[in-house]
Amino acid sequence: MVMIKNYTDILIALSRFSRKHPLFHQILHRCSVAIVGLQKFIPDELYAKQMYKRYTGLTLNLKEPHLFNEKLWWIKLNVRNPLMTRCTDKYQVREYVAECGYPDILNKLYGVYDKAEQVPLDSFSKEVFIKCTHGSGTNCIYRPRSNFDHRRFISDFNFDLRQNHFWNSREWNYKNIVPRIMCEQVLRDKNGKLPRDYKFMCFHGKPKLLFLENEVCDENGRRNTSGTRFINVYDMDFRLTSITSGCLSQVNALIKRPINFEYMKEIAAKLSEPFPHCRVDLYDLDGKVYFGEITFFHGGGCVDIKPYEAQLQMGNWIDLAAIPSKYIKNAGN
Repeated sequence: MVMIKNYTDILIALSRFSRKHPLFHQILHRCSVAIVGLQKFIPDELYAKQMYKRYTGLTLNLKEPHLFNEKLWWIKLNVRNPLMTRCTDKYQVREYVAECGYPDILNKLYGVYDKAEQVPLDSFSKEVFIKCTHGSGTNCIYRPRSNFDHRRFISDFNFDLRQNHFWNSREWNYKNIVPRIMCEQVLRDKNGKLPRDYKFMCFHGKPKLLFLENEVCDENGRRNTSGTRFINVYDMDFRLTSITSGCLSQVNALIKRPINFEYMKEIAAKLSEPFPHCRVDLYDLDGKVYFGEITFFHGGGCVDIKPYEAQLQMGNWIDLAAIPSKYIKNAGN
């Protein structure tokens, strides 16, 4: 386990360094994509076992999965529900949210584009959040009259548009998404800070746990790699649990129960209803709820959730037998 921890520390250090050195960032990003390209030749199940072993130090049990992570990997490799692809697509999921009866929680959309060059940056009079529809992590905030690196923006986003993120972790729901770029309103609270991200862990349409992370994004809209990450895990009565999710729990970061917490739970339940498991991310902006995203494989199925009993309980909440056979790959063959 020491080797695994050191391996993770190296990745974090490289990520932090690359954010400060654009050229190194591009080289590192392209090298990682090249490695993923070579991994395409590895069969899905073998790749799953190798990745799981590398990040958790454990042997992946796919024949009789019991743990939360094991069942996530089983779903990755065996479930083919088209609605999962639709809900993973950061543009198409907006339509799904509206169909579920919650158009009021959608963030303001400025436009959708096929290439970075098509994004009309000069036409925006205020800051804009820019992200890709088909992946996770390729995003930034554009501010008018700022020292914005247009060349890096075009290079990074066009490069990402050419990638199929299915190969990173064999998450089938990413495989058939049309890659595009979205521009949205930047959400900030009354103090000018980016809003807190409420991650509801849902099982068969029932929210069971809330993962609350400190400062997910930095002020440029990119994944925050500076400082120590803290994730507090709450139950549905908004009580802090002893569960940890790959990070420390920070008692002095406790916050008050949101006024609209019950409404957020209602939204999470409705959006997650068709799935055995998903994570519904919502924002609370001074009492107004906004939709973030739906994630089907928290941490790629490799997050070190402790204690062991918690991961076993989360696994028990997923009933694989309840998944309709029409969505199971090779069912009946």
